[in-house]
Amino acid sequence: VASLETYGTLGAIVKSRTGMGQVGFLTNRHVAVDLDYPNQKMFHPLPPNLGPGVYLGAVERATSFITDDLWYGIFAGANPETFVRADGAFIPFADDFDISNVTTSVKGVGDMGEVKRIDLQSPINSLIRRQVVKVGRSSGLTTGTVMAYALEYNDEKGICFFTDFLVVGENQQTFDLEGDSGSLIILTGQDGDQPHPIGIIWGGTANRGRLKLKSGHEPENWTSGVDLGRLLDLLELDLITSNESLQEAVQKQRNAMAAAADSTASQAEDTPTKETPGDIFEPLGVNIQQISVDGPPDSDINACFSHNEFHVDGIEVGSNVEEHQFIPNSPIHRNLEGNPELRSLSALRNTSDEDGSVSLHLGDRESKRQRSDPTFSMESQK
Repeated sequence: VASLETYGTLGAIVKSRTGMGQVGFLTNRHVAVDLDYPNQKMFHPLPPNLGPGVYLGAVERATSFITDDLWYGIFAGANPETFVRADGAFIPFADDFDISNVTTSVKGVGDMGEVKRIDLQSPINSLIRRQVVKVGRSSGLTTGTVMAYALEYNDEKGICFFTDFLVVGENQQTFDLEGDSGSLIILTGQDGDQPHPIGIIWGGTANRGRLKLKSGHEPENWTSGVDLGRLLDLLELDLITSNESLQEAVQKQRNAMAAAADSTASQAEDTPTKETPGDIFEPLGVNIQQISVDGPPDSDINACFSHNEFHVDGIEVGSNVEEHQFIPNSPIHRNLEGNPELRSLSALRNTSDEDGSVSLHLGDRESKRQRSDPTFSMESQK
C-alpha cells in the first residue's frame, strides 16, 4: 500500500468495534499519515501521481506512542516519561472499493488463527526464542526469531522509548526491508497448531542501525514490532482471520449503513416544514387607486413620486393614532421642514397649499369606531 509520499505493507484485515463496524485494514501510522497533506488517503500499489493504483480508503484513526503504564500496567517503569512505540493506523475500505477481491489468507503462510495475546506473567519460553515469519512488500516471506519483548531502545533527554518486539532474521538474513513496515509478525504453529499473529513491524535496521547481540559475532540486522493485541485494543479493532468472517462483517456493515440511511430518511419525513414569515399573510382588503399629479414636470414632488394620492378602502381609522414620518432626507422633507402643520395627518387632510408626504399608522390606542364613510382619502393639493 502507499500514501502520497510513503509506502509500506497492508498488515491485516480488521473491523471496527464501534460505529457501523466498518471493515478495513491495519498498517503503520508512519506509512499512512503524512501531515503535509490534508487528506490521508491510501492506494494500492501506487498513488495516482506515481502510477496506476486503486484507491483503498482514508485513515480514520491512528496512534504513534502510548505511555507504558497504559501498555504494561504494573510492569511499567518508574520514569513517568516512558513511552511505547504503538505505530498503527486504521483505514476503512472506501464505499466504491471492490472488497470481493480481498482475502484474509497470507501468501506463503495460509490461514491464521486468532491473535496471540502476550501475557507478561507467562513463561519466557512461550515467546522468547520462538520462530516467527512475515510477508512484506519489499522482502516477501522471511523467517526470524523473537529475541526480546518490552525492550528499551532509546533514551534521549530524559525520555525513555520502548518497543514491544525485537526480531532477528535467521541465518544472518534481514527479517525486513524498507517498505515492509506494517507487515504482520506471525508466530509459527507448533504440533500442528495454526500460526498466530502477534505483532506488526514498525522499524528496524533501516532507521536504527545494526545490533550486536552475541559476543564474537558481527552486529546483526534486527526488526522492531508493535504488540498486535494491545494495538487492536487501543484502536478499538478486531482482527478478521477467515473469508467467512470477512463476508459476515461486510454484510453487517451494509445492514448498519442501510438502517442508518432509513433512519435519516424517516426523520426527514417526520420533521415539520418550517414556514417563513413571508409565507404567512392575510388579505387586508386594500384598494390603491392612482391619481395623476398636476404640477411642474421638474418639481421635487414629481422627481420623487409618480403618484401622490391614495384611496384606501375598507380600513377603519381610530381617533388617536401615533404617527412617524419617513424619508427624512428626501427633497420633499427638506422643502417642507419649515411648515409645522405638515407634521400631522390632520394637516395633510385640511390644508390646501402644501405638498404631499408619506406617514405610517402604527396602531390604535382606543377601540375602533365605524365611520360613516368607509373610504379614507389622502390627497395632495396642487
